[in-house]
Formats: sequence, structure tokens, C-alpha cells
Amino acid sequence: MKSALLVCVALAVAPVFAEDLVARNGSDSVRLNESPCTSKQVLARLQPQQHTDYKAAFAQVGGQNFEACWRVVGNSAHLLYEDGDQGLIPLAELKPDLTA
Repeated sequence: MKSALLVCVALAVAPVFAEDLVARNGSDSVRLNESPCTSKQVLARLQPQQHTDYKAAFAQVGGQNFEACWRVVGNSAHLLYEDGDQGLIPLAELKPDLTA
């Protein structure tokens, strides 16, 4: 049942993810991309069977750039950063990137 709901949510947001989505908090930002996750540091933290579930993400926090990977979990994007930190961003907070 949960996987069916996840598939429905993923399909509902799929057209929106045709371009990068961004969440901002002051000067900090997270950019979600539809391309597969390629961060070796992040992929090393995941089980091999999970690698295809995650997509590329990039964050700028405190003036520093970080690579991350993300996937949809419920109504949020779950992010896993290269240093092992994790976060959730509600899908409603993600907006199309108008600067690209």
C-alpha cells in the first residue's frame, strides 16, 4: 500500500521535476535534479540496491557547496549529503528554478 502511494506521489510530481527545483532559506539553497546520483561519497553510504532510487542534488549552505542525493519519501524530498548529514524538504517548498 505504501509503495502504491509513493508511486502516485512520484507520478504526480514527475512533470514538475522535468527541470531543476530549488528550495531557499535566506542565502542557503538546495537544488534537486532529475539526473541519477553520481556522488561517490553519498552512494558509498547507501545499499547498492538503493543507488537507482536517488537523484543528484546540490546545496549551498553558509557559502559552502555540497553534493547530495535525494528521493521522494511521502510528501518530502529526503536528502543525503556527502558528509552523511540528512534532511527533509517538503515538496511544497520546492519551486522551479527560474534563474537557469
